[in-house]
Amino acid sequence: MSATATMAPEQAGAIGPGRLVLVVGPSGAGKDTLLRLVQAACIDDHGIVFPRRVVTRESSAAEDNIAMSSDEFRRALDHGDFAVHWQAHGHSYALPLEINDDIRAGRTVVANVSRTVIGALRGIYANVVVVAITAPPDVLAQRLAARARHSDGNITERLARSVDDASANADVTILNAGSADYHSRQLARVIRNEDWHE
Repeated sequence: MSATATMAPEQAGAIGPGRLVLVVGPSGAGKDTLLRLVQAACIDDHGIVFPRRVVTRESSAAEDNIAMSSDEFRRALDHGDFAVHWQAHGHSYALPLEINDDIRAGRTVVANVSRTVIGALRGIYANVVVVAITAPPDVLAQRLAARARHSDGNITERLARSVDDASANADVTILNAGSADYHSRQLARVIRNEDWHE
């Protein structure tokens, strides 16, 4: 897995004053499920933005991404259309450059990203909060098997893949092994910058 954060030259200096909430965690942790629930709960809050990721994979019930071919993605990258991009599971991922406008306007941008881009994003944005969503290995395996998205590769290999969790430097960790509604409320409180403790 590789990652690269990109920033246009005129954007030197930390981008703020809005917050960038990065949701990270292993495949099958339930990040997209919690994000969908939180997005529905925040539908009337125009100060919170959930940008659609750009992915070189078709959109599905599991994720409403902006689908691009590899060639389209390369052209968009060359054109400077992405705030950040990375590679994972044989696909290219990116967040659109427009998130910078939202953050400059003081809004909170919430995005599911690879743990490998956290360090770069902490250097680019003034107010970054990292939320790690995780689950026990058996739960991860069940969820990945139920999703059956073959384009993402072998489940056993994905579960065995090790990304150093310490590198994520998460500000908050949510163990998503119980009620999705309950855990989505935990995530919503973090996004709204409200106090939350397990």
